[in-house]
Amino acid sequence: MKKILVTGGAGYIGSHTIIELLLKSTYEIISIDNFSNSAPAAYDRIRQITNQNFRSIQLNLCDQNAISQNLDALENIEGIIHFAAFKSVPDSVKDPILYYHNNIESLNNLLKFCERKNIPNFIFSSSCSVYGNADQLPVTEQTPLKKAESPYAHTKQVGEEIIEFFCQAHPQFNAVMLRYFNPVGAHMSGLNGEMPISKPNNLVPIITQTAVGKNSLTVFGNDYPTRDGYCIRDYIHVTDIADAHVKALDYLVQKKNKTNLSLYNLGTGIGVSVMEAIASFEKVSGLKLPYTIGVRRAGDVIAVYADNTKAKSELNWLPQYNIDDMMQSAWKWQQNLEA
Repeated sequence: MKKILVTGGAGYIGSHTIIELLLKSTYEIISIDNFSNSAPAAYDRIRQITNQNFRSIQLNLCDQNAISQNLDALENIEGIIHFAAFKSVPDSVKDPILYYHNNIESLNNLLKFCERKNIPNFIFSSSCSVYGNADQLPVTEQTPLKKAESPYAHTKQVGEEIIEFFCQAHPQFNAVMLRYFNPVGAHMSGLNGEMPISKPNNLVPIITQTAVGKNSLTVFGNDYPTRDGYCIRDYIHVTDIADAHVKALDYLVQKKNKTNLSLYNLGTGIGVSVMEAIASFEKVSGLKLPYTIGVRRAGDVIAVYADNTKAKSELNWLPQYNIDDMMQSAWKWQQNLEA
């Protein structure tokens, strides 16, 4: 049976993608994770939702020798979906060297592995942060990249360039780079969701933790040049993101790609301000959320949202969930954690 390796498979987006792969494909799934910001319990939740099994390997992708020892014996690898990376903008500002080492070294090592094993297909987890403070909105795949606002964003810019040059050097190698906007929410069952090991930096888990008294919500800046003064983001449900990976994999395996490097924005195309996101949570939960207004946070862009026309037309992908669905599912997940 053909194998798909999912790096960072115990993480937030990785675990939801494994769920979709198990439900929608016939591949043998192998998850790779070192649990630096996740836990093996995610695998139990995947099995509970899908009632299916899969393999997992604990491995640090920055260790080339460990990759050789643990993965070189694998055969019939159809592709790799590469999620494993550090992703906190504030943490990257505090410790840029850690982010450059982890995010770039792991990618380099995986591409060496693809070269060694003749693995034909690769899907890269990129980010809308590569656009920086774009001159025009919504951003398309052709929008020029501006200066990265954080080391995290820069690692994604560099990662994309590495893959581009690798594809040029290896014409038989196929890659899809997916620029996520802001993945949020949880599996609609409420059984799997975002569960960072350390204090979360992303808005929605902070909102749901604040609602149960386990965190406090600070809105960073209310003086941005936007319609209400708050940052604007394109929030997209994590299951929609996961579904896009299944479709991107099919796109490559079925050889629908016209070139060996493809790039897609993954967003709803709708910009939502921080305050509008809070209002959505209050609507679906029936709660009034306490928050304070703080100063702007280093590394944050003012506004960004997607033109997703290309992903819709070429991958036949269409987001299914709106901002209220995202908040409802995240709240259901938080309530299950409290039960």
